[in-house]
Amino acid sequence: MSILIDKKTKIIIQGFTGKIGSFHAEEMIKYGSNIVGGVTPGKGGQIHLKLPVFNTVKEAVKKTGATASILFVPPAFAADSAMEAADAGIKTCVAITDGIPSHDMIKIKRYMKRYSRSEKMTLIGPNCAGIISPGKAMLGIMPGHIYKEGKVGIIGRSGTLGYEAAQQLKNLNIGISTSVGIGGDPINGSSFKDILEKFEQDEETKIVLMIGEIGGPQEVNAGKFAKDNMSKPVVAYIAGLTAPKGRVMGHAGAIVSAYGESAVEKVELLKECGVIISRNPSVMGETVKLTLNGKQK
Repeated sequence: MSILIDKKTKIIIQGFTGKIGSFHAEEMIKYGSNIVGGVTPGKGGQIHLKLPVFNTVKEAVKKTGATASILFVPPAFAADSAMEAADAGIKTCVAITDGIPSHDMIKIKRYMKRYSRSEKMTLIGPNCAGIISPGKAMLGIMPGHIYKEGKVGIIGRSGTLGYEAAQQLKNLNIGISTSVGIGGDPINGSSFKDILEKFEQDEETKIVLMIGEIGGPQEVNAGKFAKDNMSKPVVAYIAGLTAPKGRVMGHAGAIVSAYGESAVEKVELLKECGVIISRNPSVMGETVKLTLNGKQK
């Protein structure tokens, strides 16, 4: 199977005709993603990359049957674009945009509460690499050629570390069911726990690699969920072992401000939850391999 997207998923691009949207739309089309059109207000009725352009997401969904979208819009318009997608019936939305204000993310979170669990859109990001189900579809900006199809689920805040893990696994002839970049901002649409739940329900995924970092309680919360609810092994790498307390490191969300938020503390708490720890980023793939073979505990 895979989670969130597959070969049949109909995708639209929000911010379709812009330079960035056009570039990544072409890359996704080349990969084999089922792109059915895009949205740029004021340019409805045009043809771009041999696909129709619509003024609104609602119109695009009505005409194409799209169930997924990806945002390539400026930060100031990203919240409205995400909420428009939710209102139009989009089920999975990836926000690539960096620099969305935290208060706008809070606004989106509040807005989404009006939907029931079954109707609620899954928002991935912002400030993320997106989603890829290797051999099926890509809804993001990652280099698709490094991902091999298989049975490892990946969840990560860092896009680059996600790429590193994918390449390591490919070098070991191990494939990936789906890789999800949840983004490095303090407030994001989906948490590690949210995606772990989906991987647990996916028959194709046999093991999950979680790539976290300092700051926030998400990784530990996911570890607690895994301990109580996961039948599949979870491997984790936590970046930032040498990060000084109180300083933002790379991502806006990567700042240690309370107990349990440093890399050392997260590693210990995750171990207590039965999560298998990769000691450093260079052995993420090897740790997954050993765990799959029952040699890592």
